[in-house]
Amino acid sequence: MTAATYTSVTLPAVLLQAQAQAVTDELAPLLAACVSQGGEAVLDASALTQFDSSALAVILACRRAVMGQGAQLRIVGLPQRAQALAQVYGLSDLLH
Repeated sequence: MTAATYTSVTLPAVLLQAQAQAVTDELAPLLAACVSQGGEAVLDASALTQFDSSALAVILACRRAVMGQGAQLRIVGLPQRAQALAQVYGLSDLLH
């Protein structure tokens, strides 16, 4: 049995609409390039302190990029307020 490829990336502390596209452009390809078929990438959201709903868009873009490589994305440290936003938008299942 071979070990699965494991990649971890941390979201920035501030992730508002103004930063969302740049963060997506940086993180999504990085995660996709570093994970292999059947592997797992981890997106650490514990640093998020100032964010809006665009942070969820960044997370979803990263998820799509990783899943496009046949891998899974695990989100850790998602702040309670972000979890509440995800629930309002009906995204909770996608983030767990």
